Amino acid sequence: MQKNMIPFLLLPLLLSCTQTDITDTSGTGNESADAVYKMPEESAPHEGTWLQWPHEYQYGVTYRKRLDATWVAMTRELVQSENVHIIAYDDTEKQRITALLANAGIPLTHVNFKLYPTDDFWVRDNGPIYVKDNTGKLFIQDWGFNGWGNKAEYSHCNSVPSKIAADTHIPKIDLNSVMINEGGSVEIDGNGVLMACKSSILNTNRNPGMTQQQAEAIFTRNLGITKFIWLEGKAGLDITDMHIDGFARFVNSSTIITMNSDDLAYWQIPDGDIDKLYSATGKNGAAYQFVKVPLTQYDVMTTYGKNVGRASYINYYITNNRVLVPNYNDPNDAVANQIIQQLYPDKKVVGIDCRNLFANGGMVHCVTQQQPK
Repeated sequence: MQKNMIPFLLLPLLLSCTQTDITDTSGTGNESADAVYKMPEESAPHEGTWLQWPHEYQYGVTYRKRLDATWVAMTRELVQSENVHIIAYDDTEKQRITALLANAGIPLTHVNFKLYPTDDFWVRDNGPIYVKDNTGKLFIQDWGFNGWGNKAEYSHCNSVPSKIAADTHIPKIDLNSVMINEGGSVEIDGNGVLMACKSSILNTNRNPGMTQQQAEAIFTRNLGITKFIWLEGKAGLDITDMHIDGFARFVNSSTIITMNSDDLAYWQIPDGDIDKLYSATGKNGAAYQFVKVPLTQYDVMTTYGKNVGRASYINYYITNNRVLVPNYNDPNDAVANQIIQQLYPDKKVVGIDCRNLFANGGMVHCVTQQQPK
């Protein structure tokens, strides 16, 4: 889930496998921290993208209706890039979603459905993490998910990776007893560097007693990490305790996309973290290049008239031939889209209206999860 302090402070706090399972025990003793698996970066070729479609069963019909259009827009673009794996709450929801897509003229050729009950739609945080071993074999990692530190219902969402692994016959690595870790908490560059806020990982509401050294050993083994960029973050600011993917992302192994210092301060990034971010170096010690994208020029207004503050464009999603960028009916939409387009010249930048989604605390990256080829 995502990061903006204003929506999250307004959010209510209550927002059996057929294949071989592997239980990972790294970080629980003195095991080797050598990498066993590697997570492909988001820009690596995709087989498809996973979406959890909003439903009425947790927060009501109005909640769902305000969000359908964003999921339709994402699906319209995704089917032109790759397969789209839609998780629907039940068959009734599947039929409703099918009708929405048909009414929008979106073909179902590259769409398939899985029927799993979910608590919400933040698949980046609760969904499967795909990794490969050193032979290139694909695995699903099932990290623990506890509703961002027991702030929201999570039992249905926590079971999603295991169900996907069983249904798709991809071996599962069970990390539930090893670490609570949301996908939005970590940014990886595909070259062994991980960037994260301690506040959303080394927090007593996720991993009580875990040391930074233990966390690094777990990430090294399971994601192929050899260097860490740790920011302190700010626990309690929002439901995620400050995920990194709302304000800083890797464009590639030499470039970070973020905001200027004033906008980072508006986002309530601690001053020390701003300094750490701007002085970060890559795997070989070289300074990163920084691309800075402004926040929205004005406060974002939802389609139903709610002011949710200024918003970030950093939470975009990279597909095979498109980059889906959150847009907000703001003059800076065009500015952000142009900057991001220059970073991905071989892909088409498409703006996705995230005004209502942002009111619930997230944007495009928060509600998508890639499955590598």
